Amino acid sequence: MGELVLVKMRALVKGINWPWLVFLLLFLNVKLVVKLFALVLIYFIRPDFKFGFKLKNSRLPLFYPGIIIIAVINWVIFRYFFSAHYNIAFFTGLIFWLICILAIHQVKLFADTTAPLILHRTITAFFIINALVSFGNILLIILKIGEINPYTYQGNFQQYFLNTGDYIKGITFDVSITNAVIAASGVIYFLFRQNFKMLLICMLVLLLAASNTINLMLFGVLILAFIIKSTKVQKSMMVVCLLMLIIFMVKISPQNMYYIDKMYNKMVFNKNVSFDPVPVKEVRITNMPDSILTPLQRQQKIAQFYLDTLSIKLEAEYRARHINRPQPLGLIKYELPKDSIHTAKFQPRSDTDATQQRLIAFIAQHPQSLHLATQPQTTKRIVPGKVISFKQTVHFLAANPRKILTGDGMGNFSSKLAFKATDLGMAGGYPARYTFISHDFLSNHLDVYLNFFSRRTGMHSIINSPDSVYDQLLGEYGIAGLVLFALCYVGYFLKQYRYLSYGLPLLLFIGCVFFTDYWFEQLSIVVLAELLLLADIRENQSLKPQAI
Repeated sequence: MGELVLVKMRALVKGINWPWLVFLLLFLNVKLVVKLFALVLIYFIRPDFKFGFKLKNSRLPLFYPGIIIIAVINWVIFRYFFSAHYNIAFFTGLIFWLICILAIHQVKLFADTTAPLILHRTITAFFIINALVSFGNILLIILKIGEINPYTYQGNFQQYFLNTGDYIKGITFDVSITNAVIAASGVIYFLFRQNFKMLLICMLVLLLAASNTINLMLFGVLILAFIIKSTKVQKSMMVVCLLMLIIFMVKISPQNMYYIDKMYNKMVFNKNVSFDPVPVKEVRITNMPDSILTPLQRQQKIAQFYLDTLSIKLEAEYRARHINRPQPLGLIKYELPKDSIHTAKFQPRSDTDATQQRLIAFIAQHPQSLHLATQPQTTKRIVPGKVISFKQTVHFLAANPRKILTGDGMGNFSSKLAFKATDLGMAGGYPARYTFISHDFLSNHLDVYLNFFSRRTGMHSIINSPDSVYDQLLGEYGIAGLVLFALCYVGYFLKQYRYLSYGLPLLLFIGCVFFTDYWFEQLSIVVLAELLLLADIRENQSLKPQAI
């Protein structure tokens, strides 16, 4: 038995492209310096720069060089080059797009020159490692708090509780939504490749990350696949995944359902609901410290103590007269008293952290440009930040017709670069001496972000963040950017639809995910998605004859 396991392990190790697995693990790391090291390493191992860009039958998507051309056109036409600070931001943005090209070139090389079996084993190894790290994340939390279910643990000022998923970062060590997207991509990949063990593992990781938005997008895609094209076995596994989600929401993280219900009622029905992470129960006056009570309340507390003592005395007298059963011996269980759940450490912190303090200070410095962020908190219906952001983009272009075609320019309206250049720490570090904030960005998408993320934690949600690939393309690259994306990026993969199996639902899922962040600039899940899509095309091209 032991020898058989050893033989299988050796076969698995030999069936993996280790240099490329290391590159994938390093490149998806959240740190930019690690990504750059991964690129240097892979180009040292495989020094190939034949990108093969062509107007017809281009080897790589023309979207990447096209978006750089639009950025340069804006830089010249609108004379942004006169600003030294903007030039720093502009060339930083160009570097991000060039990294995208360098990465997809290596992905394409790996897919084209690797046997399908080794290709898929390497991909599977990546998902296994990510799952192991994710399980390690949750295990460390359990050991730290001493509770088996951190999703219901309210201690330590509710550090975990509803926020537990934020700590399940996986192998990228990035925000948890990145891990959720990786796991959801694995669910689609292994479902249609009929690897159901890995499917369930990826589903567990997805549940641990607890991203409601990604869950909704994934199951929307799976429902379409269930209806349009899937086998009976695949349909059964989709149902299993749905049951896993329901069990997790009902049994493991019930407060997540409560939060979703509150957000839905607030946004749709305009109900005046509290955004505390957990409903606050009424605290008896006897449990309140004297320091927070008025003189009248202190008298009421004394009276309540008297009534409680009298009640206990009367109950004891009644039991002595009417209940003569002897008390069983040896069955009394002695326990140390536990802290009341109504004490401060079981409630969310009401103070602001360092990040929020920095945002609040920034708002105070720019009151004239921040119409939304300077308004007091309201109990009226909350319009999601994403909706507000898209409206802002449309209104901006309508008010500036000359920017409709090519947009406002890279880093000027809606992008990770725009956030990064503020040096507010929202998208990584940036040299303070070269800080750049476009007024168009300041009075629009930055205003939206500050309006939600400088306030209570209940407002810190993906749906309130202005981050979106589509908003970025429309706002900074105009109609030309959106058309270029549709024709030269999505079209690049759809042109090979005959060779896409899991690739079609995966492409639809990634298209939905692009609403949630500036994913091209994140340099993470886009590379993984491109690998999965190109691997699908590569494998099926070897099985099906190509059309002449």
